[in-house]
Amino acid sequence: MDRNVQGLSTPFPAQFVHRADPADILPTGWSRNAENRFSVTARWPAAHPFFVPRTGDLHDPLLVAETMRQATMLICHAEFGVPEDDQFVMWDLSYDAVAEELTRDERPTEITVDLSCSDIRTRGRGLREMRTSLVLSRDGRRLATGGGGINCTSAPAYRRMRGARLAGIGAPVPLLPAVPPHVVGREHEKDVVLAPGDAPGRWRLRVDTTHPTLFRRANDHVPGMLLLEAARQAAVAAAGGDPLPPVTLDARFHRYVELDEPCWIEAEILTGLDRDATTVQILAHQGGEAVLDCTLAAPHRARAGAGATYAPALRAG
Repeated sequence: MDRNVQGLSTPFPAQFVHRADPADILPTGWSRNAENRFSVTARWPAAHPFFVPRTGDLHDPLLVAETMRQATMLICHAEFGVPEDDQFVMWDLSYDAVAEELTRDERPTEITVDLSCSDIRTRGRGLREMRTSLVLSRDGRRLATGGGGINCTSAPAYRRMRGARLAGIGAPVPLLPAVPPHVVGREHEKDVVLAPGDAPGRWRLRVDTTHPTLFRRANDHVPGMLLLEAARQAAVAAAGGDPLPPVTLDARFHRYVELDEPCWIEAEILTGLDRDATTVQILAHQGGEAVLDCTLAAPHRARAGAGATYAPALRAG
């Protein structure tokens, strides 16, 4: 099967990658290469409304994570027949990018994602869970490698599991005051996902359910990409506001993060690991339980911005 959806203004891409705004849809097509091996073509826009460069001429490295997420869901729906109303949970996600391949100019960047599926488990004729390994390439050169584990839950099972939580979908969530945008590497308050905390290196998660990218639709829990953005912002704040593009990221999600309970984010710069990089460990907890642990790193020369000679990417985990 070979499907190219580039340039089509149909609902297909939105349905298969769970994005409503065309500006947020990255895949442009896919093909099956072999059993459980696929290629997805994607396009990174020259200017994205949320995933914006913060260091010189580098693309935002979190585009790697978002591309992985969308490519995985596309293959789940298009090749494994997962119904559109099933719920996805990615319990772990990691990537290791090559900083020099993240360079950008004023043109869109064409990406190829080679995706392999393993440890596939089914329930009846439907997909239950699997692991994915991904290689992102640009002009034939490796841009990043990564992977993760994903679970699929049918709509009836999800309703049983979440119960009364589903009744709160669409209910107002108080918007907490934001930390100053420059502290977390943002230009606009609307994109800040941290509120002031009660101790140094500790913040409260700030949830704006009207954010057009982070909340693509009404949800009963905090989306994973919002948590990754919170980890990135906490790392920047821990580094004193210094640009910290997460060229390497390794994240574990432990349970759903509820919208109506305080979620705390803590960040600590790890020393003695690699003198050529800044590595930050981020922990999130809610109700006394861990909900996320994440380690991200930026090579020092990647932080230097345009014109720098980039260090090789670090290895995650």
